[in-house]
Amino acid sequence: MTGLNTLARRALVLALAAAPLALAAGPALAHHGMHGEQPSTPAEGFVTGLAHPVLGLDHLAVLIGVGLLAARFRKGLSLPAVFIVAMAGGCALHLTRLDLPFVEVWVALSIIAVGLAAALRPATPLPLAIGLFGLGGLVHGYALAESMVGAETGAVWAYLIGLALTQSVVATAALLASRWVAVRRQIVNRIVAGLVAASGAAFLLLVAAA
Repeated sequence: MTGLNTLARRALVLALAAAPLALAAGPALAHHGMHGEQPSTPAEGFVTGLAHPVLGLDHLAVLIGVGLLAARFRKGLSLPAVFIVAMAGGCALHLTRLDLPFVEVWVALSIIAVGLAAALRPATPLPLAIGLFGLGGLVHGYALAESMVGAETGAVWAYLIGLALTQSVVATAALLASRWVAVRRQIVNRIVAGLVAASGAAFLLLVAAA
């Protein structure tokens, strides 16, 4: 067990050192359209929605954290839906031109919170996990809608469908992988969750330095 704890500490130190480099491209990728242009058709909106959560490293990190945290609960497969519904609400807030100040700071803090909740013991209470997913989904949805403000209605709906599909797949895959790993070596899940939290801290530093 001592060896595993040493491995975990070393991995987290490496994660904290490497995360800023891994996220250096994050802001440039986080609010993209089709080759830098806003999607103008449903097909373009759908493809952009599919790609956006995995090309924006901040959004990918929180989805992995959502899956890791949801895996702790017996009915965890339904929990990513909370994040995705809240994400749709955050998109709607942005598309209706409601202002959410310091959104990138909130995005970073949500990644840190979800990552820490998944990494720390004892297990996070279910109401707190639901709250984290709701607030995290809201701020990430607000950020994800940036590239669609002013777009055609059809393109927006297709974009949201693409977002929901990719987010569902990534979060569910992280959840299932976490459960598979937990049977063999639970410390691996805590290391990955620590990486998620570290990436959020790195993103926060990038926002502060911008």
